[in-house]
Amino acid sequence: MNRMTSFGDLLGPQPVLLPEISDAEDALGDLTDPVRVAADHPAASIAWAQLAEEALSRGATQDEPINHDVVAAYAFARTGYHRGLDLLRRNGWKGFGPVPWSHEPNRGFLRSVGALARAAELIGESDEYARCLDLLEDCDPRAAAELGLG
Repeated sequence: MNRMTSFGDLLGPQPVLLPEISDAEDALGDLTDPVRVAADHPAASIAWAQLAEEALSRGATQDEPINHDVVAAYAFARTGYHRGLDLLRRNGWKGFGPVPWSHEPNRGFLRSVGALARAAELIGESDEYARCLDLLEDCDPRAAAELGLG
């Protein structure tokens, strides 16, 4: 019997839908400094993604293409990526399969992967850049485009 998952893959794993970390999400929505949010909620990838994206934006305005902000963005994004992997695994992810962009709580992890891809590309880490793009494609083919990487 052929079954389709709710994500559309034949006999593939069900999509992972991460739980909300509403305290962190609410704080960021209230424009609380993401440094404070990351310190208060270190498991929340969304806070690390926000820090990485802001650092990438600052880094893009500097004269030197590789600068403190770009390297900080890489570190922030890698932290969000790893904290997201921990949460994904606790919620049944086996290292592959759908992590839909459409589910808001998944976006912190996906944004961290996107920021890690951009930072890796900027510092010349092309293998890491490619791995991140592959991971986004595996998680949700729509994610890279949503993150401006498509």
